Formats: sequence, structure tokens, C-alpha cells
Amino acid sequence: MVSLKRNSKLELVEAKGIRSRASSIYTPGQLDDFKISRGKFSTFITCPRCFYLDRVIGLAEPGMPGWTLNETTDLLLKKEFDICREQQIPHRLFAKYGLDHVVPFKHEAMDDWRDSLRKGLMARYDDSNIILSGGVDDIWFDTQSEELIVVDYKSQASNYEVNPNSYLSSPYHEGYKIQMDFYNYLLNLMGFKTGKISYFLVVNADRQAEGFYGEMKFSETLIPYEHDFSWIDREVNNMIDCLNSDKLPESHVSCENCAYAKQRKNYD
Repeated sequence: MVSLKRNSKLELVEAKGIRSRASSIYTPGQLDDFKISRGKFSTFITCPRCFYLDRVIGLAEPGMPGWTLNETTDLLLKKEFDICREQQIPHRLFAKYGLDHVVPFKHEAMDDWRDSLRKGLMARYDDSNIILSGGVDDIWFDTQSEELIVVDYKSQASNYEVNPNSYLSSPYHEGYKIQMDFYNYLLNLMGFKTGKISYFLVVNADRQAEGFYGEMKFSETLIPYEHDFSWIDREVNNMIDCLNSDKLPESHVSCENCAYAKQRKNYD
């Protein structure tokens, strides 16, 4: 896909490929605080070279279109769960999964925690200058254990049945598990206690319907995931070492961005 650069007025402007905001670029050895989002941490895990070129060199990747249908299902789910949050009652789905003792977590900062672009969950890593952040979809509260439960909404349209084994074993969902591990890690850094199980709330569009007729039907499935964030400390330290290095790291052998860049050089 070819992406054209536009300004806030949607006018076409010159695409320079370099970030203009100094706060988005890290200088190796700097002492000032620097924010790393969950998405950028995932980029480091996927390809350290792309991460370094983005955060240290300041290269701006081509933009991606917004996933408006996915964003709409997220928005509507949040509205629905917020009604239960205000009343502190279990959601209609909970009885089916034996979660009658669970309610959406009520906290004054919930809207901030769900704002991935401007705020999100946020915590300083150890005694470093790195601030880790991430916007969570939802958090529930176990009234028995008094632990928090991280929830991530996922929208899809698949002909296959949604079940825990196939969903969590899919290589395309490895990033989802990293995302969930990271959110639990952040909440614990912030002083909260999370339970052993998190949930993906997967809404799957029915592609077998006889027609559209102005509406789309979705099934709803809760996928339990036993998160594990024991590995994150190690990778955050590796990421900090990468940020403070003056050497460009190797790319992942399967990184299509790096492969495209290498091939592009042959024709420039």
C-alpha cells in the first residue's frame, strides 16, 4: 500500500520520512525521561533494527489507515461495560463463563488508562529514565480475590469457530499475548495486583449470514489467557541497552520492512 502524507486539514504535504518532534527521538545516553509505549516495545521484540531506526534515528514509518470497524466494536463494548461499571454489577456474559463474582473495575483514572494516544497505564521502569505506557481496553475486578483482570477486545471475521486452543496457538496472535503480558506487567509496576488469568473478548462477525440487510451479527467469546510477564524485565533491559547503543542492531531475518528497504536501495 502506498500512503500519501496529509496535514491536519487533509491537504497533501511533502513526506520527509523523518520525525519532527524531538520528544519522539531518543539520544543515546540521555538523562531526560523518555516514554516507550506498548506498541514500540512490541516493535523492539519483533525487530530491534526497526525499533532503533524509529526511536533513535527518527525515521517515520508510512502511516496506516484506521481500522474504523474494529474501533467501533471497541467503542460500543466500552459503552456497554461502562454501564455495568457504574452500577457495579456483572456483565451479561459473565454468568456463561462462571464469572458472577466479577465486575468491571471502577477507578477515577479508567478513562486515562484507556487513552493509548495521550495517557494510558504508565510507570517508570526501575530507576531508569524510561517511562513505560500502554492503553488498555478494559479492567475487571474479582470481588473474591480482590485482584484485577486485564481484558482486551478483539474483532475479527472468521469462518472458523473461536476457541481457546486454536486462538492462542495461532502464530498471528503471538503479539496479542505479548500485549496482554505487558499490560499486566504495567499494572503490577503501578502497585496493583492482577490475577493469573486475563481475557480476550473476541467478537467474530458471521460471514455465513444470508445477506447484510443493514446489520452485521457477531458471536462473543471469552478466551482465558494465563499471562506471564516474568520475561519482560529482561527484554526491557535489552531495549534500554539498544536505545543507548551507538550501533545499529541487526534486523530480524523475517522482517519485511527491512527486506523491502534493502531491495529498494538497488533501484534508488
